Amino acid sequence: MVFDFLRRGTGGEVPESKASAAGPVVAWHGSGRVAWSARDTVSLTRTGFSSNPVGFRSVKLIAEAAAALPLVLQDHEQRFDSHPVLDLVRRPNAAQGRAELMEALYSQLLLSGDAYVEAVRGDNGTPLELHVLRSDRMRVVPGADGWPVGYEYSVGAKKHRFDADGICHIRSFHPQDDHYGFSPMQAAAMAVDVHNAASRWSKSLLDNAARPSGALVWKGGDGQGVMAEDQFRRLSDEIEANYRGARNAGRPMVLEGGLDWKPMGFSPSDMEFQKTKEAAAREIALAFGVPPMLLGIAGDATYSNYQEANRAFYRLTVLPLVTRVAAALADWLAGCSGEVLDLKPDLDQVPALAAERDAQWARVTRADFLSDGEKRALLGLPAAESDADD
Repeated sequence: MVFDFLRRGTGGEVPESKASAAGPVVAWHGSGRVAWSARDTVSLTRTGFSSNPVGFRSVKLIAEAAAALPLVLQDHEQRFDSHPVLDLVRRPNAAQGRAELMEALYSQLLLSGDAYVEAVRGDNGTPLELHVLRSDRMRVVPGADGWPVGYEYSVGAKKHRFDADGICHIRSFHPQDDHYGFSPMQAAAMAVDVHNAASRWSKSLLDNAARPSGALVWKGGDGQGVMAEDQFRRLSDEIEANYRGARNAGRPMVLEGGLDWKPMGFSPSDMEFQKTKEAAAREIALAFGVPPMLLGIAGDATYSNYQEANRAFYRLTVLPLVTRVAAALADWLAGCSGEVLDLKPDLDQVPALAAERDAQWARVTRADFLSDGEKRALLGLPAAESDADD
């Protein structure tokens, strides 16, 4: 099909051209469609973390809180004060300490749904260093049975192949993918787009003197019914040069005869725009499991006070994340020696949970019908030496 408005000139034959086979089924209109951002890891990180304060603070708040939690290592008999696994976690590599490595690991998991930890092994296969790799550069290599047999890490044109046992892959649950996880950032993607669009709208409003524009009404001075073309262009250029932008906010406008300024106020839809932005911010925080009160989002009264919100944040978001990640690391690192180890957060060292922990200790202590071994088990402690000997 040839469109007349696309032709150059009116005469001559239309030159022969190759047409796409998909051309007849292409929709030529695009009005009414919502423009959502891309959903790949790089785009989501750029729009939801680097360019969005709510997403940035949510990820940082969770990652920093989780990385700061002390970890304890124990088996069914004792809690270790020193162990090769503890030494490796405390100083994973020459450039990072435990907090830096764990913050990077949690951040990758929150942003992409996947976290990859590389183990640099010695001659005897013992892990000597740990490094967190960027998840957007990693690709799972599945075997004939569908299970991963390796991992491919790509940086530009260079690629490196890891064996399956050389990488600890921690992923969030994904209902429709067998190899990759589903991140909170993906669930919050629509709210991120709405929040970013509202921020851009607010910026445009500030550039326009922080108020909606008005209208210059021509009343037909000197008997003229319509403004002349040269008058219209000159007036438009003058407004563009002298009255737009924050620098010219509040500057009085000098009008010629026949012109009248009609300011336009905010419409009801404009007044609701800020509420839409606040609702999008709450949805982003909800996807990450961060109480909006901790992010300073106005209008949220889910929790009666800040302390209660902080306790819910640790109990419902931070502790489940740390417990799962620490258990996966312990199983992976202990696999070299064949030990059965349990790496988990030390609940006694979490200030936000001090009141709950004190109440639990008091209840267990008063339970006279329980043995010392049963009390220690309820508190998450290994068996005492006397109980182990029995």
